[in-house]
Amino acid sequence: MFVENLKETLNLGKKLSHKLNPQSIILLKGPIGAGKTSFVQGIAKGLSISEDITSPTFALSHHYNSGKIPLIHLDLYRLGNVSSAKEVFFSEEEEAIQRQAILVIEWPELIEPVIDNFWKIEISYAKDYGRNYEIRDPKNLLTFS
Repeated sequence: MFVENLKETLNLGKKLSHKLNPQSIILLKGPIGAGKTSFVQGIAKGLSISEDITSPTFALSHHYNSGKIPLIHLDLYRLGNVSSAKEVFFSEEEEAIQRQAILVIEWPELIEPVIDNFWKIEISYAKDYGRNYEIRDPKNLLTFS
């Protein structure tokens, strides 16, 4: 699906939020600057989260509690090995289960093999401008085409 600008990115995230349930896991892939955090801002907007959504690259995770469903936003970009990534993921997954939260993971490549039942969103730069989104539900069906 082609997305032209930030407004459409936010709207797509908001649209996806209505399909998510507590304990949903979203793997969010894309190059630096593709709009992963902007997409999470759209999800948060759809969940009525009032806090500012920022990239958790340096903190590793941010927790948001003000919405209809809590949101945990995890970024594994800085983690260079599988064992560190798994440790952080399993800790945040446990927290998401306890709090009935949605867990969004940017840069999930190191842990994807150990996760079952997740949404997978891949963002790529379009040829001239904008972004292409490929969104697959937990049954690996292409959605939002």
